[in-house]
Parts: sequence; C-alpha cells; structure tokens
Amino acid sequence: MNLKNKVVWLTGASSGIGEALAYALSEKGCKLIISARRESELERVKSSCAAPENVKILFLDLSDAETLKTKVSDAVSLYGSIHILINNGGISQRSLAANTSLEVDRKLMEINYFGTIALTKYLLPHFKKQDGGHIAVVTSLVGKFGTPYRSGYAASKHALHGFFDALRAEVYHDNIRITMVCPGFVKTNVSVNALTEDGTNLNKMDDAQANGMPANVFARKMIRAIEKNKAEVNIGGKEVYGVYLKRFFPALFNTIVRRAKVR
Repeated sequence: MNLKNKVVWLTGASSGIGEALAYALSEKGCKLIISARRESELERVKSSCAAPENVKILFLDLSDAETLKTKVSDAVSLYGSIHILINNGGISQRSLAANTSLEVDRKLMEINYFGTIALTKYLLPHFKKQDGGHIAVVTSLVGKFGTPYRSGYAASKHALHGFFDALRAEVYHDNIRITMVCPGFVKTNVSVNALTEDGTNLNKMDDAQANGMPANVFARKMIRAIEKNKAEVNIGGKEVYGVYLKRFFPALFNTIVRRAKVR
C-alpha cells in the first residue's frame, strides 16, 4: 500500500505512540485527522508535523459513547473520505486485580474496547460505500497473555483481538483489511498515566517502559506492517518471546510471568 495522499484518522494522537505515528505518517505524505481529549496537545503535535497544512484536529473522548457516532460523521466530512482508521487511543492499568474497583475495570473496557469498536462500527458503512478501507488497531502483547498488575487492561486488549479477528473475516469481501498491532514495551508515558486500584494515575514510569523501544522506532515498524497489509504483528524486544512461550511451553511461561518484574 502506498500511503501518500491517503486520509488517515488517528486516535490517541496527543502523545506517545500516537504522536510518533502522526509525525511518521505526515512524512509519508498522508492527510491526517488527529484525535484525542487534549486539544492543546493536538495543536502542538499538528504544528510539529512535516506538513501541518495536511493535518486536521478532531477532539474525541473514547469514554463518551454518545458522541462517537457524530464524531465519525465529523471525521468523514473533514476530507470527504477516510482510507485508514488507526485505533490507538487507550489507557493502561497498574494494580492488583483483588484491590481494583469494578469502576476501574469498567473504565478500561469503556475506553479501550467499547470506544474502539464503536468508532469502527460507525465507520464501516463509509468503508463499504467507498469499496474498501483499512483498520489498524494498537492492542498489546498483554492482549495475547496476561501479566500481573494489568488484569483489566489485559482483558480489554484480549477483547479487541476477539472482536477484530471475527470482523476481519466478515468484511474481507468488502475489501476492508484489518491489522492488529501488539506492542511490547515502548518508551512512552503509558505507565505514568495508568490507572491504579482507585482510578487515580500511577504517576510513575515503569523501569521496563523507560527502557523500552523508542516510540519513533515503533511507529516506523507499525507503518510498515500497515503498508504490507499484515493481519497481525508483534513489535517489541525480548518480551515478544512471551507469545511463543505461552503457546508452546505454557507451564514454563506461567513460572516466568509469576517471577517477572512487571512494575
């Protein structure tokens, strides 16, 4: 896929992976719609893009379900079409399952799962009308296996895999393609902003996150996966081997994950 002049709608674009994707996609010559909750940060990202004149801002709160159908209509109207939707917006968690309030679990699902599938469902008629489109979803390696302190987060990411694997088969003949992207540790503020058991932010960088893959490197790898129309890709360091350990050596995987320093 040649991304030049493609209209790409990117959620979670105000920081981290989303910000890095915005810069990389702008360099590719894409026309961007960048969305997040913090409009001032979106303005900053826009001004730092290679071609800010080809970047439009659309404020979006994935937890506000009642607004999302209108937001999809607004996004389509900005350029008249959308070729690629990148579902990147989301929030993480750092707390023990037994101590985590149900409200936190619900919030994680509302933002990471329901917000993501709502945008996707509302955009599908547009993709079908224009005879195709591409949906990329940033999930996580913990969408493949759970680790301590991330029970609700892992659940929301597992749910995305179930939904989009089914959707991929359903929309194949509509020329709609889906790429699931599973990051390992990427150096962003995802752990700083992660929810704790009472819903407050952790406000601390994990060691693993601090030593993770630079966000700009991750963005380039993810964009290559989209260009190559990959169905699914794991991007990270040695943590990626966890996917294969769980599949082929589950007992060993369970021992390792119990002992792993994941916070």
